[in-house]
Amino acid sequence: MKTAITELLNIEYSIFQGGMAWVAEHKLAAAVSEAGGLGIIASGGAPCEAIREEVRKAKALTDKPFGVNVMLMNPEADAIAHMVVEEGVAVVTTGAGNPEKYFPLWKEAGIKMIPVVASVGLAKRMEKYGADAVIAEGYESGGHIGEQTTMSLVPQVVSAVSIPVLAAGGIGDGRGVAAALMLGAEGVQIGTRFLLAEETQIHDNYKEKVATAKDIDTQVTGRTTGHPVRLLRNQMTRKYIKMEGEGATLEELEMMTLGSLRKAVVEGDVKEGSVMAGQIAGLVTKRQTCKEIIVEMMDEACAVIAEKEKRFCK
Repeated sequence: MKTAITELLNIEYSIFQGGMAWVAEHKLAAAVSEAGGLGIIASGGAPCEAIREEVRKAKALTDKPFGVNVMLMNPEADAIAHMVVEEGVAVVTTGAGNPEKYFPLWKEAGIKMIPVVASVGLAKRMEKYGADAVIAEGYESGGHIGEQTTMSLVPQVVSAVSIPVLAAGGIGDGRGVAAALMLGAEGVQIGTRFLLAEETQIHDNYKEKVATAKDIDTQVTGRTTGHPVRLLRNQMTRKYIKMEGEGATLEELEMMTLGSLRKAVVEGDVKEGSVMAGQIAGLVTKRQTCKEIIVEMMDEACAVIAEKEKRFCK
């Protein structure tokens, strides 16, 4: 399946792996890129030199294009923005802010700039300042979320900009890929499905928590603080919601969750840690390689599109 994204990045499949903090490291990114998609290394809140090392390790595993997600709230975002140029990274995605101040630097270096957006307004601004594409991420996603659903956000962004749009949020199989393409997207970004990839270096407790999740098992914390986050329900989320309801301050809530993502990903504490996952978690049950995930999703997408065309478009 050729799309504007496969042509833009010279990749086989228009599937990005999400830049999940503490999850998206060099082994996963390289495996996704080797499988024909676009692997992404997450910067999260990590130091610049740690991300540089991840980039170099990924290059040792693949000669295919891969990207770095620059989390703009990272205290070392400026250093990371320059590091991706120094290391010759092919693609940069961004989150948690407006990256336009870095666009001239990245554009001059030939880096493809693909920011994550949660609104039409930001998508139009990113196009104006030179973005090569945007990722329209809906409310269904795991981790930090916006207010609009993928179903409503993607077609509005597609109609508002002339650059390619990728859809993210609530996409976990080929039917989701097909739906995103029908909404006008040129590709998708997947996070939760890759949590169960064999190459994903996270604690087995985290994987099992995702694999056994039901459709109603995610919960959003931080609504009162302006920083909503989607996670799987556990003791931590229940305590957080209770504290929110009692009027806890942002500082009190942040202290409670300090280090909680690492606690879940690395230590396997899925009771008190932050188990970030999207609403599609109830559909994600199989442990597969990245190659198997990508090929299965694209084969199913093509089959669904062909079958629906045969049934409804006569």
